[in-house]
Amino acid sequence: MVQVDVFWSYAIGAGYGTAAAASAAARPAARLLDDRRFAATVLFLACVFAPSGIWLLWRFTGWETMYAASSPADLPGWLVAAFALTNVTQGVLGYVAARELWRRGHRYLAWLQMPLGYLAMFFVLAHGWDGTGYRRFLAPTPQAWQAGTGPDLSAFAGSDVGLTLLGMGVVLVPLLLWLQASWWAEAAGDRPASRAALVGLLLVTVFGLGLGTAAAATALLTLLGPAAGGAAALVLVIAVLHPAGLGGRLAGRFPAPAGGPRQG
Repeated sequence: MVQVDVFWSYAIGAGYGTAAAASAAARPAARLLDDRRFAATVLFLACVFAPSGIWLLWRFTGWETMYAASSPADLPGWLVAAFALTNVTQGVLGYVAARELWRRGHRYLAWLQMPLGYLAMFFVLAHGWDGTGYRRFLAPTPQAWQAGTGPDLSAFAGSDVGLTLLGMGVVLVPLLLWLQASWWAEAAGDRPASRAALVGLLLVTVFGLGLGTAAAATALLTLLGPAAGGAAALVLVIAVLHPAGLGGRLAGRFPAPAGGPRQG
């Protein structure tokens, strides 16, 4: 979706950037453009991630814009171009931010860039700008959204949107996770690291830390209102992402040289 891809792209780039920095810690590339893993990240963003977003925007304009628009004719050309561009540039930003934080010794902050990106992405999906994010996401057609009824998961899964997302996910998700897990495995050096186990750890980080925290924050806002709910959600996010919290414990399970991403 247009509103979430900026955060998803950042999370993808940051995940690659942290894994790349960890795997190249012994012999880091002096310049960013000499970093072959950066080149692989840009190719993934430009050749896999960005085209999938443009496809969805063209084919399912209403759903992709969270029903802020209804057809391609509603979108100015500059907005479409900016959407395609940010699907790459935000990933580059995430990679560079994570890479530089790691190289400066802020390893936990570097690792944290990925789950922060996913947390923001899932929060927009769950809450949106008016508390209806999850309903917009699970409404596969303008008619379903305009009906104002609760989400129908089975209808969404069998819809054109749901089936398209499934097909794209079969290509995008394994490539995303396996490449990142491979770089983390390289960071382990002589210590054996299972790529399958690392994929599982990445999934726990994305869905347990990112989605779980976003869903809890959305529930707090819904139950307590904007002021009290916002304050409670902020406390929750700080507690979860603190180095002594769940985020720190998860980060410490990733293989990395010289103590790994536990370092601040």
